[in-house]
Amino acid sequence: MAKKPAPSPSNSTAVVTALRQVVADSYALLGQTHVCHWNVRGSGFFALHIAFEAQYTELFAAVDELAERVRALGALAPGGLANLARMSAIKEIKEDATATEMVAHLVSANRALVKNLANARDVAGDCDDAETEDLMVTRIQTHEKHIWMLSSYLA
Repeated sequence: MAKKPAPSPSNSTAVVTALRQVVADSYALLGQTHVCHWNVRGSGFFALHIAFEAQYTELFAAVDELAERVRALGALAPGGLANLARMSAIKEIKEDATATEMVAHLVSANRALVKNLANARDVAGDCDDAETEDLMVTRIQTHEKHIWMLSSYLA
């Protein structure tokens, strides 16, 4: 069986660039979800507090896996709160947001992340990087589930 050639440096660069964006956006979403977990109040407190914790806990492990994929491709993972904040387009929520505003914000942030995950998936596919492509598909499925669950709260 013939071994598939390694991605060319230009292809790896495109994948790494897309992955670094996904790391930054995922980290931003993690932070936003954590803020919501800390500050949620109201009649839906217990359910949302637990849901937000489950989501940010899952995201923490995912960010590590994403950053490690960047490293596996021979690049450095982005880091530092200020750098990650500059890289991400995900806006911050007010600390005193209502529970409904928090959920709506997280739906929007998850949707933005899904767009960047889809871009990274497509770039990886174009570059014959099946491993990164598969990771992006898995992340998209996870965030689409979060979107569905959070949107159901708003219905």
